[in-house]
Amino acid sequence: QVQLVESGGGLVQAGGSLRLSCAASGRTFSSYAMGWFRQAPGKERDFVARISRSGGTTNYAGSLKGRFTISRDNAKNTVYLQMNSLKPEDTAVYYCAADLEVVVTTNPGAYDYWGQGTQVTVSS
Repeated sequence: QVQLVESGGGLVQAGGSLRLSCAASGRTFSSYAMGWFRQAPGKERDFVARISRSGGTTNYAGSLKGRFTISRDNAKNTVYLQMNSLKPEDTAVYYCAADLEVVVTTNPGAYDYWGQGTQVTVSS
């Protein structure tokens, strides 16, 4: 079992930055890949980014690459999402998720554990 707790969300003006954190517990952190997803009201949960077990490989949603950066610190059991140049359309609840498989996937249904989410609101 894995427990995930996100933090770092909040209200920010367009053009600003936020860094989300996701603290993991319950299983060896380096044994699973980590992903970030987001869900806006009335919309599906969308893939944002993924990082491999070691942190050596990252994947991003095409539209977000260059503004968002995923990283992890296995010594601290934490994954991060640095978000820069935020836009109002980035407003959503952001979730971190753990994937026990090594095959890269952007499908939220493939992830095994989820956090409760953190709200990010970007004002224009």
